[in-house]
Amino acid sequence: MAKSTLLSSSIARKVAMALSGLFLISFLSLHFFINFTSVISQDTFNEFSHFMGTNGLIQFVMQPILVAGVVFHFVMGFVLELQNRKARPVQYAKFNGAANSSWASRNMIISGMVVLAFLGLHFYDFWIPEMMYKYVDQMPTDETRYYWEMVHKFESPVCIVSLSFCCHYTCGTDSTLLSNQSDSTTNFQKQYTN
Repeated sequence: MAKSTLLSSSIARKVAMALSGLFLISFLSLHFFINFTSVISQDTFNEFSHFMGTNGLIQFVMQPILVAGVVFHFVMGFVLELQNRKARPVQYAKFNGAANSSWASRNMIISGMVVLAFLGLHFYDFWIPEMMYKYVDQMPTDETRYYWEMVHKFESPVCIVSLSFCCHYTCGTDSTLLSNQSDSTTNFQKQYTN
């Protein structure tokens, strides 16, 4: 009898990867929305940022879940990449990947590593100083500091990281949505074309 364990099949791993990606997309959408309010209203941005930075549920429950989701997504991405390479040790004699997939989908591991590097930079540049401010140095609460900190951080943005992130994000979203569509399309074709 076959051993049945969670994430033992390639399909289960890909589903888990997609679900963790959807979880991260929901976080990034909220993160984008809050950051976008900085363009509309400095006060609104400060209010949202202060709430997110001081709410115990977000700081001590959701933040660890988010970190676990990021770690899981990256580890699973590397596992799937290694499995895909191992499954086909001999390269195709002629392979035109561009015929049926985008550059981003063929290079998710590369864009994922760039996102991981950006995440490391983001932790170093923002998250660690924020933790130092609140918990180590125990600075007084200043509900208006967030906007000017953000302006200071983004005085010289790095565009290539943003572009790579967008490629990874877009391809991940497309993969999740299109895999469901292609399965139903294939079933429809099998049922009604013969």
